[in-house]
Amino acid sequence: MFKKLIAILGLCLAVYLSFDALLPNKISNLDTPLSQFSTDRALVHLAEISKAPHYTGNKENARVRHYIISELEKLGLTTKTQEGFTNSQWNNFTKPVNILARIKGKSNSKALMLLTHYDSNPHSSIGASDAGSGVVTILEGLRAYLAEGNTPKNDIIVCITDAEELGLNGAELFVNQHPWVKDVGLVLNFEARGSGGPSYMLIETNGGNASLMKEFVAANPEYPVANSLAYSIYKMLPNDTDLTVFRRDGDIEGFNFAFIDDHFDYHTANDNYQRLDRNTLEHQGTYLMPLLKHFSQANLTNLKSTEDYIYFNIPFFKTVTYPFSWIIPMLVIALLAFIALLIYGFKQRQLKGKDIGKGFIAFLLSLLISGVVGFFGWKLILFIYPEYNEILHGFTYNGHTYIWFFVLLTLAISFYVYGKVYKSNNVSSLLIAPLFFWLLICALTAFGLKGASYFIIPVYFGLIALFVLIRQQKPSLIVLAFLCIPVLLIMSPLIKMFPVGLGLKILFVSAILLVLIFGLCLPIFGFLKHKKRWSYGFFTLAIISFFVAHFNSQFTEDSPKPNSLVYALDADKNTAVWATYDKILDTYTTNFLGETPDETKAFGTNTFGSKYGTGFSYSKSAPVKNIPQPKVEISNDTIIGNLRSYNICIVPQRHVQRIELFTDTTNVFHNFKINGVKIEKKTEEDFAVFDKRKSNRLFCYYVTNDEPLELEISVPKNQQTSIELYEASNDLLENELFSIPKRSKDMIPKPFVLNDAIIVKKTISLE
Repeated sequence: MFKKLIAILGLCLAVYLSFDALLPNKISNLDTPLSQFSTDRALVHLAEISKAPHYTGNKENARVRHYIISELEKLGLTTKTQEGFTNSQWNNFTKPVNILARIKGKSNSKALMLLTHYDSNPHSSIGASDAGSGVVTILEGLRAYLAEGNTPKNDIIVCITDAEELGLNGAELFVNQHPWVKDVGLVLNFEARGSGGPSYMLIETNGGNASLMKEFVAANPEYPVANSLAYSIYKMLPNDTDLTVFRRDGDIEGFNFAFIDDHFDYHTANDNYQRLDRNTLEHQGTYLMPLLKHFSQANLTNLKSTEDYIYFNIPFFKTVTYPFSWIIPMLVIALLAFIALLIYGFKQRQLKGKDIGKGFIAFLLSLLISGVVGFFGWKLILFIYPEYNEILHGFTYNGHTYIWFFVLLTLAISFYVYGKVYKSNNVSSLLIAPLFFWLLICALTAFGLKGASYFIIPVYFGLIALFVLIRQQKPSLIVLAFLCIPVLLIMSPLIKMFPVGLGLKILFVSAILLVLIFGLCLPIFGFLKHKKRWSYGFFTLAIISFFVAHFNSQFTEDSPKPNSLVYALDADKNTAVWATYDKILDTYTTNFLGETPDETKAFGTNTFGSKYGTGFSYSKSAPVKNIPQPKVEISNDTIIGNLRSYNICIVPQRHVQRIELFTDTTNVFHNFKINGVKIEKKTEEDFAVFDKRKSNRLFCYYVTNDEPLELEISVPKNQQTSIELYEASNDLLENELFSIPKRSKDMIPKPFVLNDAIIVKKTISLE
């Protein structure tokens, strides 16, 4: 009994260590030596940067820019700004202002770039984490580096971009137009997609990652959180950062350092100074300092590689790497060892076909039931709590409790199922099924998702455990617990990482992964006699966690409800509506849309650009207000051959933040210039500009300095071109023409959508 207790405690300790190794536990304070990074000193900057939303073009954005420039100059750096119009890959057009500085190195070698962005997301995000945390990490890191008296071999370029949130426009401007780009050899980019949790290292490279990983390991950051699976997934998702532009357009390698937990704060008014996790900011500092020292001296001309490395982090060993070329040999060795152990086990009469069959049934049932419960269970929760759908991030405020709920429920299911097939002498037979499926997964990843091929490491320890079980009638549970520890150290954080990074809809993946881990822990769990009691215990804890989630399901001041409201004036028809993106109206929105709003969507199929392509859900007739309409001037109407060309000048008659243009997808544009910038075809195969559009949207102009929108276009001379112009200002709550009450403290503006806006629609007909 004592040995079983020690073994169980050992497994629990392994799970604890797997998470404890991800983040620093102590915060560096103001008394930290000046030559070292201090989180508390970085927070002094953050308090200044995160006073208010500072999106591209607003006054607060300029204030934050001037503050950053002054702080860089206090460090003795000469600063520059770079300004110019750019169009993003998502057809978001604006005029960013980048902040640049450079520390001269001893050699005429490639430069190290420190990269982040200073703009917040429009219109209500405070931007403390995203990416004020990156700005202050660089400011404090440079201060400590210089205070230590370091003289770099390589130049150090500081690039703090603008308009990252609009479509990576600042990075596009630097990479495609600034002369310094040719000097950059490596980029360290600091980002955020939440307000807490460990910062994940993600590589951006057009080739292999071998050289980058060798240098990363040599730099020896204290709390590395990195695995090749995470980047394989990252490459499949539309989560590009500024660093993506450096890789894509400049063929420049780099590292992203981004934290993703507490995702519900992302792009909201809650992305503020108070809610940024201090341990997370400390973690960013533990990356920057060793990497800054290492790469400021390293040879940055030798980072290209054709070889890829598998890599993963594990407590005590930090970052483990090995070449992709080992994947197949390691898989083959494991397969041969598995077959040999099967033969050996049957010869020793320790493996029995009937018990192996029961093991397959138990394992498959555990996988199937847990996966189904995870998939449909979350859908059921959304049905019970439809208000969760108002959080577009897909991760609720009580999301971590739901992770606990499904973890505990999966453990209850697994213990219950295995309680039906357990015998005192069949643990080795029951282990065959998990090993078989782990090997199958490793075989699939070896050819389809190579970044996950380090999953073979726990399998090797599982094979050793199988050998011990076959050899010994009464194996040492302490030894078996030791052999189970690697799977817990390596895989446990992934159970949390998947739903945190991809949303709670992915909880079924965590459930399946937990069953796989449970299977490799059968050398211990298999010897627990009272599995039903364990099952009932975990089920009871699951029910408790569900009720904890329930009691925290209400929107409060600490976990406010995101909601939305806009006023839209159709200048062509002289009609107006209130509109919302919300599926469930509340006391704030019913003031304007009533209890029975119209389900017809405002503006039909036209959807303003947003991260999730969210359209209006309800609208209601509104009084027509005297909103100044944009002035549209059409000139230089000329026909040359089969093309008809126009110059169109759109001059807002009020202070607006964006102008979005829509036209039918059948309309063809052979030439298109926006404020003097020629818009290129996306691909060489495209017939025209804006070809193969999936929607009517042409582009969005995010206005800076109240500059007008000037278009030069060429269309087929017989084309009847009609363009719908939507002009929006973010002043609905302040405009004197309206009396909009403030939101209650348990509400915040919904992120990712055009919100708190006054919209004017006007049609431009070219005949």
